[in-house]
Amino acid sequence: QLQLAESGGGLVQAGGSLRLSCVVSGSTLDNQAMGWFRQAPGKEREGVSCISASDAVTYYATSVKGRFTISRDNAKNTVYLQMNSLKPEDTALYYCAAVVPIYRNRCPVGITEYDYWGQGTQVTVSS
Repeated sequence: QLQLAESGGGLVQAGGSLRLSCVVSGSTLDNQAMGWFRQAPGKEREGVSCISASDAVTYYATSVKGRFTISRDNAKNTVYLQMNSLKPEDTALYYCAAVVPIYRNRCPVGITEYDYWGQGTQVTVSS
């Protein structure tokens, strides 16, 4: 059974940076496509970023493009989300998710496309 554990959230001022980590256990990371999602209070969960199993394809939501960077270290079974120039509207509970995709070069963007989820890490950006 695959398990995901996020960390790295916290309270930061607008303009600051955080790096989220997602450690995968129970399987190797190199056959997983990985995604980051977030959910703010009163809002639906939304996709933030994803990276294909091949590491060749990434996706970013328009709202974070140019500010966030997703990466993976298969040797450490860890996926990262580097978040720079944070804004108050980035405040949310951030989740990582995993799936073994049919196509290694595909980056799943939909919530229903993922099979495994972490518990989330809170990011709060003050103005």
